[in-house]
Amino acid sequence: MSEAEKNRGDYSADNIQILEGLEAVRKRPAMYIGDVGVKGLHHLVYEVIDNSIDEAMGGYCDTIRVVINEGNSITVEDNGRGIPTSLHKKENKSALEVVMTVLHAGGKFDKDTYKVSGGLHGVGVSCVNALSCDLSAIVHREGKVFQQEYKIGVPQYDVKEIGTSDKNGTIITFTPDNTIFESIEYNYETLKNRMRELAFLNKGITITISDEREESKDEEGNFPKEVFHSEGGLREFAKYLDKSREPLIEEVIYMDGEKDGIPVEVAMVYNTSYTENIQAYVNNINTHEGGTHLTGFRRGLTHTLKKYAEDSGLLAKEKIEITGDDFREGLTAVVSVKVAEPQFEGQTKTKLGNREVQAPVSQAVSEMLNIYLEEHPNDAKKIVEKIIIAARARNAARKAREMVQRKNVMSGSGLPGKLADCSEKDPELCEVFLVEGDSAGGTAKQGRDRNFQAIMPLRGKILNVEKAMQHKIFENEEIKNIYTALGVRVGTEEDAKALNTEKLRYHKIVIMCDADVDGSHIETLILTFFFRYMKELIEQGYIYIATPPLYLLKKGAKSEYAWDNEQRDRYVERMRGNSPVSSVGIQRYKGLGEMNAEQLWDTTMNPENRTLRQVTIENAAECDQIFSMLMGDDVPPRREFIEKHAKYANIDA
Repeated sequence: MSEAEKNRGDYSADNIQILEGLEAVRKRPAMYIGDVGVKGLHHLVYEVIDNSIDEAMGGYCDTIRVVINEGNSITVEDNGRGIPTSLHKKENKSALEVVMTVLHAGGKFDKDTYKVSGGLHGVGVSCVNALSCDLSAIVHREGKVFQQEYKIGVPQYDVKEIGTSDKNGTIITFTPDNTIFESIEYNYETLKNRMRELAFLNKGITITISDEREESKDEEGNFPKEVFHSEGGLREFAKYLDKSREPLIEEVIYMDGEKDGIPVEVAMVYNTSYTENIQAYVNNINTHEGGTHLTGFRRGLTHTLKKYAEDSGLLAKEKIEITGDDFREGLTAVVSVKVAEPQFEGQTKTKLGNREVQAPVSQAVSEMLNIYLEEHPNDAKKIVEKIIIAARARNAARKAREMVQRKNVMSGSGLPGKLADCSEKDPELCEVFLVEGDSAGGTAKQGRDRNFQAIMPLRGKILNVEKAMQHKIFENEEIKNIYTALGVRVGTEEDAKALNTEKLRYHKIVIMCDADVDGSHIETLILTFFFRYMKELIEQGYIYIATPPLYLLKKGAKSEYAWDNEQRDRYVERMRGNSPVSSVGIQRYKGLGEMNAEQLWDTTMNPENRTLRQVTIENAAECDQIFSMLMGDDVPPRREFIEKHAKYANIDA
């Protein structure tokens, strides 16, 4: 056994290496965790869990427990080896204190301790400590229990022994600092989705998450709790992502191995839809901007399938050229690689730049596909036939895209006739409201500030792009108008979904629909279109949803707006006083058109009063699954989702 192999099993204080101090974390937290909003708040949890996942990837941990406690503190417990507590020679203090108080200190920076480690920023649990008003670290190790507590990163006492133990592991409990974060309220669904994802990406691990806040109890008085465990890994992940789509082939195409020292795991399956869904991960991080591993996957897929299609003679009668996009239509795939020293690039630092990763992934995919195609000739024929149909549709889509671009030239100004544009020309200052129907559009045009607010009325419900072929999408009049009004250009034939946003005319694109079931449906249709064909606009933070009020309450000269039933009831109670509020005193807005221009401006469009919800993609894989479930053909999962979330829906009698 080599010295390095011995060290991996012997995790001690000597393995903890210090890269730099903890200064400036509280002063510039966004530099370390992305932001101080909802995303940064949840990133604290991920940083702590990354330590447990590192132990699991090294083979030392198989159980992780996450709890949202009352007051929005978080507990993360694992059964790993436990953070070392012995003296760190260089710092002359406990290794536990070093890990908890020195930025970039930990076993992940010692190649002999962890071959690879998870996480994107990699700043370590010390960053979480610095941004928490309170943090407790309890370590079970070598038959003993050790503890140290901190306030805003400062140890309250030396690491002390508090008992004996017959187990190993680490328990971290922290409370985010409400003077740093905009809100410290954790979202159970967000954390739950990430735990599910981590269980799929690290097969064999059991991850439990529970929400033990009093307000989270269900009608029976139980706290929400989920247990995630996957023996099939990416096989099960691909099936989960594809469960709302009709399969073209029954079996998941899968491989798990190591190429040139890089662990590669791939799972893929074809369905009858027209959308491509490839989720790529590096060290458990979803690299939604792609990178060299995704390039390698696509290259291996295209080369292998093209050669098989040509050798089989199935392409002999076809005169149109097959491109890479054709091979990926109806494809759901998950690609996961482990890289010792990943280089992240791109706008949000989620694009893998390591050139040495591309060839191993391409080779792994080619080998996997060659074996599968030889052993499953019937499925292979279905896949090639699907590719041929995709090529024909792409040819039709190319002509439709050309018509979208040509419309700009033929219509003079290039702007749709229904668009009421604003006078400001600086995109950073401009916003456009996509409004449901001409009636609401007319009210919005009267109520807006013409200097910087544009109004684009949409006729009825736009096309459900989840179930439409690409050329039908580009032929749709409302969708063509959206492209033209925004000033973005449709992708090229080589990459039909790429978007040119250089001439984007508005940096706030606001979806403004009625506060009823139909409005919610239209909102979802528009969001599906943006997610599938203009994802860059979501990723760059340009898409928002307006929140018009549900009620207007009047009593005498007093009036209040309410955005939900609970707020309405509180206002009624407050306004009631000694005399009742009549039912002609509560007005339910079923549509934007029921408001006058002044009311719409005051409640929904005025930047000083309104609430806009920015659309973000926290978990791309989960978003894809939800959109395919909500807008696809499979009814039972959609019904189950609606019933589960009915208390959040606006349901009219």
